[in-house]
Amino acid sequence: MQSALFNRQPNDKPYLISGPCSAETEEQVLETCQRLAATGKVQALRAGIWKPRTKPGGFEGVGTKGLPWLKKASELTGLPVAVEVATAKHVEDCLAFGVDIMWVGARTTGNPFSVQEIANVLRGVQVPVLVKNPIHPELELWVGAVERLQKAGLEQVGLIHRGFSSYGNTDFRNAPMWHLPIEMKRRFPDMPLLCDPSHICGRRDTLFGVAQQALNLGFDGNMIESHIDPDNAWSDAKQQITPEVLGQLIEDLVWRHETTDQHEFLTALSGFREQINQLDAEIIQLLGRRMGIAEKIGQYKKENDITILQTSRWNEVLERSLRQGASVGLTPEFVEQYLAAVHLESITHQNKVME
Repeated sequence: MQSALFNRQPNDKPYLISGPCSAETEEQVLETCQRLAATGKVQALRAGIWKPRTKPGGFEGVGTKGLPWLKKASELTGLPVAVEVATAKHVEDCLAFGVDIMWVGARTTGNPFSVQEIANVLRGVQVPVLVKNPIHPELELWVGAVERLQKAGLEQVGLIHRGFSSYGNTDFRNAPMWHLPIEMKRRFPDMPLLCDPSHICGRRDTLFGVAQQALNLGFDGNMIESHIDPDNAWSDAKQQITPEVLGQLIEDLVWRHETTDQHEFLTALSGFREQINQLDAEIIQLLGRRMGIAEKIGQYKKENDITILQTSRWNEVLERSLRQGASVGLTPEFVEQYLAAVHLESITHQNKVME
């Protein structure tokens, strides 16, 4: 089956997968899915059948008995259904019940043995499989999971960005770290990329902003959880919204095209990009000159038996740069990350001189 997600045309509207976090009862699944279909905004339905939990004792999903509910929902709405799989048995059950799309969850993506087990079962089967990013920001694990599925012969492999666990993060349930899915898109330019605002936000009041940012960055669509009675959902109640609220959220999103054939726009954009190119070249030249001075400092320290790292000097540079960055509209996070990279490179150059 060739999924519409993998056969998108340049002017196709963003793809939306929606449904409850967990399939709870047949009535809940069918009503949610029919109300979602009635919005006219959803291209595929989803529901969690098996729910991985950090600790035992919580609701871990209804299991295989929920698959016929999804199949019936598909028949009633005419929409394909998607299910998360984590084991070979999950895959076998989904294939037996004709699940249209499968996705590998974040916990599973981080385990190469589990991904390989799934890939082995799917060898020779052409079914769309989406891969969520691993829980922790390890890009190569995400890449590795994709490659394992591709090596098993799967031709329809896509990506889901659901955010990453990060120490000290307070704004999101899982920090977006947008640069990581952007890098995945660079490595796999033809691979569909969806965003999962539900798991990034962890709460319903911030879903719109994340969903919009994903579209602004050229994502192919979103996966957003919906429930007929979100506050009483058996799992992840705070991040789910009703089908009708979802329909309005999607209606309010601004859909932007990746490019255009308008001559005036393309000419102006080309001019701006040339300015960026020139500035980037100047920055690289300045960084090269900075490292040259760092090497001279390293030589001076070597001759006087002084250590490379000077903590007080580093704090002075950081504080001054944060003030300067704020005055020109740069965020503290960017300034700190930039300076950390420059500082590390400077230490590397000085260390070569020391050796």
